[in-house]
Amino acid sequence: MAAVKTEMKEETTEDQENELDEVENDHTEEAKKKKKKKKKNKSAGDSAIGKIEGEEKASTTAADIPAENGAAEAAEGGDAEKKKKKRNRKKGGKPQQTDPPTVPIVDLYPDGVFPIGEIEEYAPGKDDRTAVNRMTSEEKRAMDRMHNDIYNEVRLAAEAHRQTRKHIQKFIKPGMTMIEICEELENTARKLIGENGLKAGLAFPTGCSRNHCAAHYTPNAGDPTVFEYDDVVKIDFGTHINGRIIDCAFTHTFNPKYDKLVEAVRDATNTGIKAAGIDVQLCDIGAQIQEVMESYEVELDGKTYQVKSIRNLNGHSISPYSK
Repeated sequence: MAAVKTEMKEETTEDQENELDEVENDHTEEAKKKKKKKKKNKSAGDSAIGKIEGEEKASTTAADIPAENGAAEAAEGGDAEKKKKKRNRKKGGKPQQTDPPTVPIVDLYPDGVFPIGEIEEYAPGKDDRTAVNRMTSEEKRAMDRMHNDIYNEVRLAAEAHRQTRKHIQKFIKPGMTMIEICEELENTARKLIGENGLKAGLAFPTGCSRNHCAAHYTPNAGDPTVFEYDDVVKIDFGTHINGRIIDCAFTHTFNPKYDKLVEAVRDATNTGIKAAGIDVQLCDIGAQIQEVMESYEVELDGKTYQVKSIRNLNGHSISPYSK
């Protein structure tokens, strides 16, 4: 390639000297046109040399082909190479989720590290000696890191739950039967969690409770119950990896008159999450949830109602199953 470059530069130098002689001897209009033409040819020749040096794949020298044709072919070859590289990058890139979601979460994160999600800092306790240490003590943080394998399993189940929840919230429409909704939800969750016996799958039957039914209603096959426009439905489902359960529910409505009720539920839930921590008594968490919940009012058909907590519906443990 060095020999080609030297030869081309020598030819270019001779052309420039001839050109200067012609300009000095003849100042006619025709000589000026020739000068402009020579300059254009020189620029095209330089472009061809640059392409040859960059690609190092050219089988002919610039002296064997016209300068303009060589530059054009080199440019086309470069564009084709760039397009080919882009296609290869797309094929070998990170897998993308489909719509509706069907790709298992483990395929979306081939490195086996799943999204951490939102981290809620522990609130300082009354004596400032318990939960707060988990965020400030390096020793406690190191102890937490020893359980990263467990946390990673939980995050896998959580991401499968999150994507299923996002899909089903868009999927539900007025007039659908409850069994239709539950089947779509469970089929999606099974695909995303990568159902595998007791190692991965659904944590419990899907709850699909309408209006006055507070929780834990699951429609059976052939159930004709329909989700109407004025209904309030609580969707409760779970996923698990090796028995580590993600249990989450959401309230779904179509009529905007229930927006204040949904806001009360969201605010009360976030309050409970913030209140939770090491050595916090469950009754204290429940008291804060109830206080926020009952601070809301909802107007329905011209009448105002205070939002009330359900007194006889309690929580439960989500410890892994015993083998």
